Amino acid sequence: MVRETRMDKSSLIYPIFVKDGKNIKEEIPSMEGQFRYSVDQLPYALEEIAEAGVSSVMLFGIPEHKDEMGSQAYAEDGIVQRALREAKKQVPDLYYITDVCMCEYTSHGHCGVLCGHEVENDATLELLSKTALSHVQAGADMVAPSDMMDGRVGAIRRTLDASGYKETPIMSYAVKYASAFYGPFRDAAGSAPSFGDRKSYQMDYHNRREAMKEALTDVEEGADILMVKPALSYLDLVSEISKATCVPIAAYSVSGEYAMVKAASKMGWIEEDKIICEMAVGTYRAGAGIYLTYFAKELARFMEEGRIG
Repeated sequence: MVRETRMDKSSLIYPIFVKDGKNIKEEIPSMEGQFRYSVDQLPYALEEIAEAGVSSVMLFGIPEHKDEMGSQAYAEDGIVQRALREAKKQVPDLYYITDVCMCEYTSHGHCGVLCGHEVENDATLELLSKTALSHVQAGADMVAPSDMMDGRVGAIRRTLDASGYKETPIMSYAVKYASAFYGPFRDAAGSAPSFGDRKSYQMDYHNRREAMKEALTDVEEGADILMVKPALSYLDLVSEISKATCVPIAAYSVSGEYAMVKAASKMGWIEEDKIICEMAVGTYRAGAGIYLTYFAKELARFMEEGRIG
């Protein structure tokens, strides 16, 4: 009766990787229990997610071919576009969100168009807008730009509005730090940069006021939901941004967090179920109303069992 923090299965989002090829379900070595799926195998995974009580998924694409411009990100027959069409046909009741970025699709692994060794912010906006539009045309219910280019929320909003998708929401990776917690994801998606790092566009984890500026700017540009990424080490920002804005706040419990829990559990050093619950509750208690996590299916079960929620 007096519990202050409550959760619901409808607030969970399950990230899932889809790749070119056929009859593929391959486990990700650094993320035990997580898989890459080909389009023909994806519906089986989606049905399992829906049966667990999770109603929303985030799709990440892994193309067979990459080039300097990341052209498969916005191709009509790109991996995410094909996955969306099949998913909508086979498992229509799920809510489909797509990651909008270039890093999985570029040969150099950076999140935008390059000029020499520098990412060209403004030149990248057009490609991000094309990518978002192609996802929505293929069936995406929401788009989530994760590139951290300045002005991308506004550019995507204008493109969607002009194409008749005024009601399609944008969940912005508004506060995304240059974090060491992303390592297993880069293994999963094959998106590690071939040179340098992403510190020129992702945020310095020493900075708090910059996070507020990024969040408020994205709201002004039309973001419907703001995301803080990673979750575990940045709950102070989840709290501050939830108090400073009037839009829903999401937090992404990223691959490194997942991998650490799985590794420690395998060694018998922690009680995995209890750790999963405690991490989730801490994120909601800080102010998040939406939780992206590779433990979404487990959390939905724990909520059903009354262990949390």
